[in-house]
Amino acid sequence: MSTDRLSATFAALADPTRRAILARLSQGENSLTALAEPFEMSLPAVSKHLKVLERAGLVRRGREAQWRPARIDAAPLRDITEWLEPYRRLWEARFDRLDDYLAELQAKESKPEPAAKPKSPSKPRRR
Repeated sequence: MSTDRLSATFAALADPTRRAILARLSQGENSLTALAEPFEMSLPAVSKHLKVLERAGLVRRGREAQWRPARIDAAPLRDITEWLEPYRRLWEARFDRLDDYLAELQAKESKPEPAAKPKSPSKPRRR
């Protein structure tokens, strides 16, 4: 996994329209026209978004007669997952420590306080 490929993937995913296109493609391949339906933008604008996703390797375009279906390619997403894995482990370890600390605090709160020893009456002092 090269850093440049990872950068291209993150750059492609930075745009909410491209993320929405990928979400639609995760349901199956689709044409440009079908992908453009939910967006209030022109077909050329959606096509540009698809080209960015293609350059990042997230989308593959086929050719079946006049139809050019787009389909998702998950390999770059696996690269991101691998890159994120050490950070996931770091945060899980931190959350585990936080859970332990909170359990310790709850245990302290639920323990009954030891009863205070009654003070013996003090004797008056003689002078």
